[in-house]
Amino acid sequence: MFKKKKSQSVLEYAVIISVVIAGLLAMQTYVKRGYQGKLRDSADNIGDQYSPGHTTYSYNIHQESKTSEKFEKGVSTTNITHQKQTKTGSETVAGLDEEYWPE
Repeated sequence: MFKKKKSQSVLEYAVIISVVIAGLLAMQTYVKRGYQGKLRDSADNIGDQYSPGHTTYSYNIHQESKTSEKFEKGVSTTNITHQKQTKTGSETVAGLDEEYWPE
């Protein structure tokens, strides 16, 4: 009688393990696609991309700063109290889809 319960217990563990493995295999595609999407998002957020010969841009940069300079006993001291830079415009990378991402 003890041997029968032991066999039943082993069989139950084998079924549970096979169900877990089947679930992991079924989820593998979704996990892989999620990871690839996150990797692409990170690559896209690196910053300004540059492709020689394919990049055209137009920017306006406005800079403001307030400084005070003091010259005392042969020593010059510069103090920057406010600094601001504003960059507006656009950048276009032509031909990037065809060259790097063929369909």
